[in-house]
Amino acid sequence: MMDAVARSRLSVVLVALSALAAACTSGDPDPSPTGPTGDVVSAGMASSDHYVGAPQRVAIGLQLGDGRLVTFGTVDVSFSYLGTAEAPVDPPERGPAAVAVYLPTPGTADEASGPTLSLPSEARGVYQAEDVTFDRAGFWQADVTADVEGLGAQRTSTTLEVLEDPAYPAPGGAAIETENLTLDSRDAPPEAIDSRAANEGEVPDPELHEWTIARALQEGRPALVVFSTPVYCASKFCGPVTDVVQDLATRYEDRAVFIHVEIWRDYNDDPPVMNQGAADWLLRNGGFTEPWLFLIGADGIIVDRWANLWREDEVVAALEALPRMKA
Repeated sequence: MMDAVARSRLSVVLVALSALAAACTSGDPDPSPTGPTGDVVSAGMASSDHYVGAPQRVAIGLQLGDGRLVTFGTVDVSFSYLGTAEAPVDPPERGPAAVAVYLPTPGTADEASGPTLSLPSEARGVYQAEDVTFDRAGFWQADVTADVEGLGAQRTSTTLEVLEDPAYPAPGGAAIETENLTLDSRDAPPEAIDSRAANEGEVPDPELHEWTIARALQEGRPALVVFSTPVYCASKFCGPVTDVVQDLATRYEDRAVFIHVEIWRDYNDDPPVMNQGAADWLLRNGGFTEPWLFLIGADGIIVDRWANLWREDEVVAALEALPRMKA
């Protein structure tokens, strides 16, 4: 029989699981204030699909109850194992620790300063820790310490679930041979190929809508694939990161083919209808997160993947490590 402390900790874990499930369904990585308002910093997970045994990126957003965001600089993150719903651990067992670096939304400010407060219209991003390895499946607590200008040292925490195996395609695994929509898909409306067509009248960035993932795999071509819905993205990250991929397509056309997979075939239907190409990769247990970026090698194996936001220089380095393609 559980004691009172263990029961209390289990309740916290289950509440966190509910919040995580809601976040995965909405696709919005921004943290929602869950504590007191005012000058109290709340943390929320900005990355998902964490799993056992492999170094991975963990991203966390920091927000005040009045909507201001903590931005710039670095914060310290330490992880503690809480156990599972069936077997909570009390006290939590210490795990890895890392320094998380501010990762701005493309096109927003990125200043060389310590953590400070910003309105979302001024700066918007998350803090990302690299090479974090979890040794057990279950629930983990991320404790964040940030020295925020004007507030001083702030401590907050959030909870994440770690799986035995990744739910989405992951590095080292085979890419899914998907017939995503392209400019040649005559049976689909333009906005199903790219949601921006609903506003612009035509599919933008044709270089991103020429190849299917299946064709790239069949021809042995490396591919950089972004899954995003620029118009309907709850996080507002999709448009900026898709623009980054388009820019990379013009600079590294000799290294890979570049593909944009739109999430929605009909967003305005009730319920909205996903494109099969997006569902193949992202739809798990009725929910999904986006945007995602996958780099697939010429051998059809996933080289790397990035969730929500990523550093352009990381993606550039991965592309430059690929051999030049033959014409």
